[in-house]
Amino acid sequence: MIDDAVRAFVAHGLVERSGAPDGPLAGLSFGLKDLFDLEGVRTGAGNPDWLTSHEAATATAPIAQRLLDAGARLVGKTHTDEIAWSLNGENAHYGAPENVAAPGRIPGGSSSGSAAATAAGLVDFAIGSDTGGSIRLPASYCGLYGLRPTHGRVPIDGAVALAPSYDVVGWFAREAELFRTIGRVMLPNYREQSAPRKLLIAEDLFAKVEPGVGEALAPAVARISALFGNVEKVVIAGERASAWRDVFRIIQSSEAWATHGEWVARVQPRFGPGVKERFEAASKLTPEEIGAAQGARAEIRSRMEDLVSEDVVLVLPTTPGIAPLRGTPEPELNLFRAKALEMLSPAGHAGMPQISLPLGVFESCPVGISLLAARGRDEALLDLAVAIGR
Repeated sequence: MIDDAVRAFVAHGLVERSGAPDGPLAGLSFGLKDLFDLEGVRTGAGNPDWLTSHEAATATAPIAQRLLDAGARLVGKTHTDEIAWSLNGENAHYGAPENVAAPGRIPGGSSSGSAAATAAGLVDFAIGSDTGGSIRLPASYCGLYGLRPTHGRVPIDGAVALAPSYDVVGWFAREAELFRTIGRVMLPNYREQSAPRKLLIAEDLFAKVEPGVGEALAPAVARISALFGNVEKVVIAGERASAWRDVFRIIQSSEAWATHGEWVARVQPRFGPGVKERFEAASKLTPEEIGAAQGARAEIRSRMEDLVSEDVVLVLPTTPGIAPLRGTPEPELNLFRAKALEMLSPAGHAGMPQISLPLGVFESCPVGISLLAARGRDEALLDLAVAIGR
């Protein structure tokens, strides 16, 4: 049994599963976000009423089985925010895992336990999910590598959905080489890809980080830029950044209600602050609001496709700053979350892959920088992470 000093694992998911005796991940251990099914174990999805209103899983999620078949050993299921609908990692029912990279600060969510366990060295890597930033943001807060793959690239069957048109499976690791090794298993039909030739710097998004963070990330931008012969500053969303965030909020909320509204109405689950209000707001969205947001998303997707073509990579801050302190009042967290979603939502809107790299430090805490590529260019991002890490 693992010694969970950072409270990363759920009590009902302290189960181990051995991997195949050999394979590319033999000898490695991993944690699995308690959003993914494991045969014979109840999936809790971060909410006690979800846990008690659902039977034990009858099959293991394909991505978890894929890792076991590759030789990795599962050591347990990790904490998540409720129904994965938060970026904070402070669960009202179960508390917050410790962030060893930034003591006294939140780990980020919703893949909080997976990030915390990886950062603390309890596992070699961990699986999470990312709808609005739930891999990328905890990776930034905890000093980890974290990838949001191309939408639909990694099978997400056997996971509790939130907003299916945004939901993806991702993973965390502490080192770039290992991160790529895991990617060769995680990404179906993994193939070598040519290196991108042009780097775009998201000038408008770097302008939105908190004071001092831009300077903390500047060496990383220079390090990345040195790998490219063609570097250009661009404006991604400009004054429409908050509108892009709201488009995400509306579509995510509409899909969350379509997915879980019946269960919410029937079970009347206890939700913590933030999640409760988001479900209430989702229930009141009108078809007109949803339709307008879907139309705007199509325009955003087209804008991103025009900017980020096959040979292009975009560099942007992963988050506005370092992890907030534990116990920060909900209104302050919501303001920070809104700013973060302006940076996190473009990849989700466009279904593009984005990797957060642990290359920044501010006030002795990690802060990530991200690379975003065209759809299907996940492997190129993994190779870039290794090249930058060297």
